[in-house]
Amino acid sequence: MEVRRREGYHGTGPGAITPDGCAVELYSRIPVDDSPDLIAASVPADATILELGCGVGRTTHPLLERGFTVTAVDESPEMLERVRGARTVLSPIETLDLGERFDVVLLASFLVHAGSEDVRRGLLRTCLNHLAPGGCVLIQREGRDWHDVVPRERPIGDGVARVVSSEPVGPGVNSVLFEYAFPDAVWTQTFLSRPLTTEQFEQALAEVALRVDAYLTEDGTWVRAVPVTT
Repeated sequence: MEVRRREGYHGTGPGAITPDGCAVELYSRIPVDDSPDLIAASVPADATILELGCGVGRTTHPLLERGFTVTAVDESPEMLERVRGARTVLSPIETLDLGERFDVVLLASFLVHAGSEDVRRGLLRTCLNHLAPGGCVLIQREGRDWHDVVPRERPIGDGVARVVSSEPVGPGVNSVLFEYAFPDAVWTQTFLSRPLTTEQFEQALAEVALRVDAYLTEDGTWVRAVPVTT
């Protein structure tokens, strides 16, 4: 499968760079956060999970350790080479069609904020089309003022992650520049992001017949969505 670089997305630094500008070696270094705990607390213990945009398995591996069955999807073969213990599928998310249904579909890493509205709709349709009856979609959103408090930085392992800039490049779309600095290497990633208010996010879900079931965190960054029933 040939995957072209996504327009407006690029990265620099050592090692393989994915079509959306992510550095494989960088993501192998970033420690896992508390997302696996939140996910595990929000779904049935025996749930089957379809993880969209799994990367190197930073969330996949902790979910496997907690006993979940995970199918991990990514469009980068170099990312998937780092995933252990899960079934892996090489594919862009927005065109994925496994012909299978899962108890939980996971769309993390702010992917719902894709710069292209067509891509976003494709991502959310993939979520809906792979959802088993009674299942749910877990979605990670950007935080409030995510694009406004810039520049900013936070520690990651023995390095620092910096949001260097977030600049408008089209109606409702920003180009975001990240820098990751470690003692022995520096990476950058530039990507497009479409900020969404709560109202805009819920409208985006409604466009593909999904609705919010619950906001799982106080800041609203993690959401459980379910199909609209008629």
